[in-house]
Amino acid sequence: MLIGNVGKDPDVRYVDKDMVVAEFSLATTERGYTLQNGTTVPEHTEWHKIVTWANLAKYAENYIKKGCKVYVEGKIRTRSYEDKKGQTRNVIEILADKLEIFSFPPKTEGVTAST
Repeated sequence: MLIGNVGKDPDVRYVDKDMVVAEFSLATTERGYTLQNGTTVPEHTEWHKIVTWANLAKYAENYIKKGCKVYVEGKIRTRSYEDKKGQTRNVIEILADKLEIFSFPPKTEGVTAST
């Protein structure tokens, strides 16, 4: 389960006539704080790659925009591939089973959507 801010509009691909996949980045941030001994722990932002399929991908395509605050529930998937230089690259993705929009960016505020 993750709650964060969408970093860019979803990239949407139609694999087949009725099969769609949407991918977007999600930033989750741990707030900084100060320990009792005065040590400051800085804020830390982690970026996640979110992948959705089928109806959830269509929902993302229509409603998820850069700046939205969303709740994502899903599974972690790790995969490897070989890049153009022959280097093995590892990718960690969140395969979303559920998406819920908590807030929209200011220019689209007031739009409502549900899954």
